[in-house]
Amino acid sequence: MTSAPDVSLPGPLIEILALSKQYGRADPLRIAELRVDAADRVVMSGLDAGAAETFVHLVTGAALPDEGEVRIEGRPTREIETDAEWLTSLDRFGLVTHRSVLFEALPVAASLALPLTLSIDPMPPEIRRRVGELAALAGLDEARLDAPASSLAPADRARVHLARAIAHGPRLVLLERPTEGFASAAEGRGFGDALRRAGEAAGFGWLAISDDESFARAAGGARLALSPRTGALAGPRRWCWPWAGAR
Repeated sequence: MTSAPDVSLPGPLIEILALSKQYGRADPLRIAELRVDAADRVVMSGLDAGAAETFVHLVTGAALPDEGEVRIEGRPTREIETDAEWLTSLDRFGLVTHRSVLFEALPVAASLALPLTLSIDPMPPEIRRRVGELAALAGLDEARLDAPASSLAPADRARVHLARAIAHGPRLVLLERPTEGFASAAEGRGFGDALRRAGEAAGFGWLAISDDESFARAAGGARLALSPRTGALAGPRRWCWPWAGAR
């Protein structure tokens, strides 16, 4: 009897095993084991600003682990050898981070259009329509689109980053401490609600690094808490507010 061929199936979108990465403080970022698929919606707490930035760099292939492994769809990021391979891997992700540049003197609409086109003055009508759709998905008031980006408060800036992150239909959106600098818990709840609604409407998964309880409750999904000393992740547990639902 002939055995069936060994067919290797792709792994989860993100798989992290026995990770250690030094990032400028005495203790490194440690993650014992983490698996996230494209349909997942997860809030992960316990990472400071430096660890959160390092985590994003590791997942996107901009940095490599000191120890352990990061795999994207089963392929270790160490095996990425060319710029073309790195860009292909990066295209799977949308990124919400305060480190992303907005064109402060230009209207918000221009910052949202640039991932789609270089023609922003004048902006083609079809691009303006798409910009409006992205803004609506992120919960950004259309009236803000003609204001300069420099006039935005932190909560609206985060919505602009979210709208840009989903412009090309990523498989998973990574959010790096997205509510940092928000003025109130209510703003955190509002952004969490916007993320939840956008994910449901556009069909993308997300992984948010955040210690903001108001945001996490509103966003819904699974909760994971990192122990920085051991790298263990506790959970998941799910928030099940009546309007959030369980996945």
